[in-house]
Amino acid sequence: MLHRTMNAVVTQMALDDLLADLWHARRTGDLGRLAFVTYCEVRRWARGAGETALAEHASEMIIASPHASRARFLEEVDALIRELESLQPKFRKSAQSSGAAMPGMALGARAG
Repeated sequence: MLHRTMNAVVTQMALDDLLADLWHARRTGDLGRLAFVTYCEVRRWARGAGETALAEHASEMIIASPHASRARFLEEVDALIRELESLQPKFRKSAQSSGAAMPGMALGARAG
């Protein structure tokens, strides 16, 4: 039970961190960071979370072909961010249904 709870919480927290990284790189216009996070981090997270279609999409965004323009690349990144944001409720609910509404509370309750 604890292992499943921790996996759900870690997956949800990793998604939140991933989105924060994408939002920051997008806000600052760091195209290199956006490409790196999309190709390496989004793919890794998606595979671990069982979201194989998302992992393939992130991979194709970077390696399939050159982008027509900076604006087109940013549009695709924005769509990817929206797709990840749409997964947040699913993984948050999964973490909560595993018995961990708040990671610190779950650990503290079990340790005490």
